[in-house]
Amino acid sequence: MNRRELSARLADGPDHTALRGWARGVLTRAAEGTGVPAVHHPLGFVCLPVERTGGDGVCVHVWSPRLPEAATSTSGVHCHSWDLVSYVLTGEIGNRLPDVRPVARGPTHRLFEVVSSPAGDDLRPTGRTVRQGPGVTERHGPGAVYRLPAGVFHESVVPDGGCTATIALGSETPGVPDLTLGPLDGARHHVTRPECGDTTLRLVARAALDGL
Repeated sequence: MNRRELSARLADGPDHTALRGWARGVLTRAAEGTGVPAVHHPLGFVCLPVERTGGDGVCVHVWSPRLPEAATSTSGVHCHSWDLVSYVLTGEIGNRLPDVRPVARGPTHRLFEVVSSPAGDDLRPTGRTVRQGPGVTERHGPGAVYRLPAGVFHESVVPDGGCTATIALGSETPGVPDLTLGPLDGARHHVTRPECGDTTLRLVARAALDGL
């Protein structure tokens, strides 16, 4: 299935059989080492990019205790330049939605713009400062569909010790930047997204398959 077909399977009540079957195929190829591309995302998961057409894309994301902890240089709180529709294949994921407000006095963070390329992410401090409040957390289990519009600040949280996998569909919104919350005095810097080695990818993919 391509992105349009996957989107249709999610639109009017998810077609669990079709979605899980499609993901099982992607993960099986990864577990067998048949050349499925995958990278370590700085936020602590493995991203398997399946389709990219212009500003639209499809990925499978897997969080696993076999992976290193998130090594973000700013914070886990960020917002996308694209609308996200995500289907939970296995495990559980929480979306923490903090209260992020622009302030001139007493800010807690500076906004950094994230400019991505095949070489990684260029993080550029902006002149905008904000205060982060606690907000709320939404939790989603297997078979759930959740949506995050472009520009909504959030942080993905998964339980310790388990494997979580999702199908992520993105659709770019023109004029909306990718942003993350960083330190007030942070400087511009670059973060790479290293390829996931075959051994790790096979272990992670098999763990996700075990949950399907």
